[in-house]
Amino acid sequence: MSVRNVITASAVLLLCLLSAPAVGQQSGAPLARVNGDALTENDLQAKESNHLLQARYQYYQAERRALEDLIEQRLLEQEAQRQNLTVEQLLKREVDDKLKNPTEDQIEVYYEGTDSKEPYDKMHPVILDHIRELRRSKLRAAYLESLRLKSTVVIELAPPAASIQSSNEAGSEGRSDAPVQVIEFADYQCPYCQRVNPDLNKLVQEYAGKVTVIYKDFPLPMHPNAEKAAEAARCAGEQGKFWEYHNLLFSEKKLDSSGLKQQAKSLRLDENKFDQCLDSGQEAANVAKDRDEGMKLGLSGTPSFFVNGHFFSGAIDYTTLSQMVDQQLRALLSSAQEVPAKESSPR
Repeated sequence: MSVRNVITASAVLLLCLLSAPAVGQQSGAPLARVNGDALTENDLQAKESNHLLQARYQYYQAERRALEDLIEQRLLEQEAQRQNLTVEQLLKREVDDKLKNPTEDQIEVYYEGTDSKEPYDKMHPVILDHIRELRRSKLRAAYLESLRLKSTVVIELAPPAASIQSSNEAGSEGRSDAPVQVIEFADYQCPYCQRVNPDLNKLVQEYAGKVTVIYKDFPLPMHPNAEKAAEAARCAGEQGKFWEYHNLLFSEKKLDSSGLKQQAKSLRLDENKFDQCLDSGQEAANVAKDRDEGMKLGLSGTPSFFVNGHFFSGAIDYTTLSQMVDQQLRALLSSAQEVPAKESSPR
């Protein structure tokens, strides 16, 4: 068995163990008793589910990685079967046989870049094996991607969900009655938030009428300009220009006081009204309200997203965002199709 298969099998086993009830714990049994009053799983989820969100998300990530390994294995098995080969024969032909050894010059350059104290002759086979393995991994990944592109892979595994307020006093983009709500907790000084903002705007355009993006402030302590920038966006919102100003903050990245006021001027806002709002800290309490909501949800970084309540976070790209939206649209369609069937069933 290959190392990759061992890892996949181990991941699946771990997930099974994590999914199983604790030893001696029967389904529906109390988790604790306080002076005779039972505390059940339902009590825990109703009162503390948001506090457990990060732990559940880590489990989801492990489960998703294991699922991706299983998907790759199934794609290889199906392709091998189609060509009357074993998976090993398929990989040998499509990966190993196409593997090219590095030249001596390439090995020497690599060796010089390592600053190793070991002699070149001793390091030569180690470097050769390392470069071969890197190239093998890239060839395998490229081949799997080619299989995936000509296949239909639909992932139904959803991230954990949390109870979250969808209302926003600052701004949103897209139809308010859209079936999919993407709530983002972000920080204007966060580089990952800056990077993902064009993708969120693209999402609203490409899923016109189906997606609305709701922005919530979560300025991080290590970003000294983030909180005042959040206030400035809300001040712009008082003049009906929240989203335009919001986009400028992410694209221009001018977050000091003069930059905030300059961008307001570029949008032809009432400068006196904007400056008074910003300088007085008029919107500070509303920014704090969003931040407090994020803290209660257990958020620790930005950007953090909730797609119809389903949580995911980190350096997200457009592909991930669109996959999450598609997943929710499929779930809504499936639910809508089930309702008539239930209503028409004989009583």
